[in-house]
Amino acid sequence: MTKDERKRIEVEEGLENLAHYLDGLFKVPGTGWRFGLDSIIGLVPNVGDTLTSFASFYILLAGVRYGVPKITLLRMAFNIGLDYVVGTIPFIGDAFDFFWKANRQNMDLIRERGTGKGAGTTGDYVFVFAIIGILIAILIASIIISVLIIGAFFKGIYDLF
Repeated sequence: MTKDERKRIEVEEGLENLAHYLDGLFKVPGTGWRFGLDSIIGLVPNVGDTLTSFASFYILLAGVRYGVPKITLLRMAFNIGLDYVVGTIPFIGDAFDFFWKANRQNMDLIRERGTGKGAGTTGDYVFVFAIIGILIAILIASIIISVLIIGAFFKGIYDLF
């Protein structure tokens, strides 16, 4: 069965809108290139990427509601984690956010691999909450590392004087 022959499930409009706002709200004139609020909010170091990650978690949870297999939920979590980790790197991460559309990719995975709304099991929810816990731990660790790096930088400047 080819990708085009697979049954694609319909997802709720609010979920579609969330992914659109995060990854494709604005269009660069004269091109097909789109970017969203994830790219703009992500310009604020750590804070922006953290905020948009929580919106991405909602799409991950929707994957459970639509009966997406656990391996696909793991792939969706990887998309979110990569978006966050690379997004925290100044300048490089900001450029990466314009190209890596984790939320759009995750919506495509829900449409392609989901079995239908209301198909998630308790085990699926436990699995995805464990994944979200790991992602939150990564978020917290990156914030702590950033604070330590900034503190060391300012301490080095203070020691110069």
